[in-house]
Amino acid sequence: MNANGGSKMRGRLHAMLWAAMLWASSPLAAAEPVHALAMWGQPKYGAGFTHFDYVDPNAPKGGDVRLAEIGTFDSLNPFILKGIAPAGIGMTFDTLTVASADEPFTRYGLVAESMELAPDRSWIVFNLRPEARFHDGSPITAEDVVFTFETLRTRGHPFYRAYYASVDRAEVLGPRRVRFAFKPGANRELPLIVAELPVLSKRDWQGRDFTKTTLQPILGSGPYRVKTVDPGRSVTYERVRDYWAKDLPVNRGRFNFDRIRIDYYRDTTVALEAFKAGEYDFREENVAKNWATAYDFPALRQGLVKKVEIPHRRPAGMQGFVFNTRRWMFRDRRVREALGYAFDFAWTNRNLFHGAYTRTTSYFANSELAATGTPGPEELAILARYRGRVPEEVFTRPYAPPPGDPQGDIRGQLRTAMGLLRAAGFDVRDGRMVERASGRPFRFEILLVNPSFERIALPFARNLRRLGIEAGVRTVDPTQYQNRLQQFDFDMTVAVFPQSLSPGNEQRDFWTSAAADTPGSRNLAGIRDPVVDELVELLIAAPDRASLVARARALDRVLLWGHYVIPHWHLNYFRVAYWDLFGRPPVNPPYALAFDTWWVDRAKAERIAAARTR
Repeated sequence: MNANGGSKMRGRLHAMLWAAMLWASSPLAAAEPVHALAMWGQPKYGAGFTHFDYVDPNAPKGGDVRLAEIGTFDSLNPFILKGIAPAGIGMTFDTLTVASADEPFTRYGLVAESMELAPDRSWIVFNLRPEARFHDGSPITAEDVVFTFETLRTRGHPFYRAYYASVDRAEVLGPRRVRFAFKPGANRELPLIVAELPVLSKRDWQGRDFTKTTLQPILGSGPYRVKTVDPGRSVTYERVRDYWAKDLPVNRGRFNFDRIRIDYYRDTTVALEAFKAGEYDFREENVAKNWATAYDFPALRQGLVKKVEIPHRRPAGMQGFVFNTRRWMFRDRRVREALGYAFDFAWTNRNLFHGAYTRTTSYFANSELAATGTPGPEELAILARYRGRVPEEVFTRPYAPPPGDPQGDIRGQLRTAMGLLRAAGFDVRDGRMVERASGRPFRFEILLVNPSFERIALPFARNLRRLGIEAGVRTVDPTQYQNRLQQFDFDMTVAVFPQSLSPGNEQRDFWTSAAADTPGSRNLAGIRDPVVDELVELLIAAPDRASLVARARALDRVLLWGHYVIPHWHLNYFRVAYWDLFGRPPVNPPYALAFDTWWVDRAKAERIAAARTR
């Protein structure tokens, strides 16, 4: 070896040693592998846990279950804007981690055996399980993870672009090792956001257009696979007998049914009658009138059907009549406030719901995140910078929607509404409400997909007619409804904005200016408010739980006083009816119904089968 060669070798060795020293002192090297990620505090379940507390780890496998859905479906690709995917399709795909249903927001390793999180949360590494497999037996690799991430945020549903907006890149570090790096800025939730990622097969998608609908099952890795499909009518899933993850602690006691068939009904009344006739086995009831009056039938009286209320502590979010502020008649906040006075909740609750519901007064209802009373010191510190840019009521009054009257006498509310409409530039001429300057009549359409909501919308429309406002009510089929919502082609609709105990990045898709211009986003109201944009980013950047609560409440107040919806109602329990062929764990988790922990009890099932044939 000549002198120059020795010098080069020594230089390379020096560089390697220096790189090794840098590696040893880097955050990547310092991160210890963990089995779970908690948004706040420590995971409930330690590294050696054997199963979740709310399952029966010895639950028997087997049996068939039949379920029902309302509407239709025309695609097996749930990850794109086009088409409607069937219920249950998520069971065919495994994710990097899985959530527990008895913690606010904690993720435990599924496809990922362990995670390494930077101390400053600027990146996360997932170490994949060597045994993780797709249904065709091929291994799940880091390349599949990166492929899935890039595909979803570039060709998937627009929601993913907003959800992953703060992720800088994903990179393969090894066959079973993948790293996600995050953009600068405080975003504590991001590691858990990417931990939710489903994993698709890169090889399976070669030569196929991800953006197109398909009725060919997508290769997955989950506990179920698609067995049969009758487009728009039914889908049947079968349990994967050699499912690679069936013995993992996160899955013990879950996914017990051999086959799950989901039949689609176009009408809720027909679906209820089909349940009574034994055409399907399990039903979650969402109509209070039905729950109060429609379940007095022979099978229930004979004990063949069970009707139970299962308490929960899940945030209710917000359901309501949603104004599309892209429409000229709803751009003024005073107009939106006025129309809220025409909805008589007290009468509706008494006469249509048998008094079952609580009025919703927060976008984070049924949780500590809901704004109550007037702002406390922490909220005021956040909101003070926006004084003059948000309604003054944000600072001085607790939000409370007009209560209505059980007897239907809301003349006082309608007088208040009339005053607000006149202040906003509207007058009544020849019995019709018109815009004062242009003479345009105030008319709009309430778009529905569920016929059962007609009985709520029609009395609301009658009250609006007393103000001179013409409000039509139109119910359309699910495909048309979804397409119109995706294109924001509606005046007013009924929608639900679900929430978790740890709201974060998904709020961009609900409320921000960018989402307002993105077809398919959940900013149905068309909110374009820089204050809301800033409050969403503050919420995402919350450094601790106390800050998250204060920032959520501040955002809540600004949204409420923006009058973007007319709030509806909520419950704090599940209403469930089922044919008595099931076993279920004695403990139900606080944040989910957890039907995936139930099983078919063979003796009960034989009794029910015999009764149905009589």
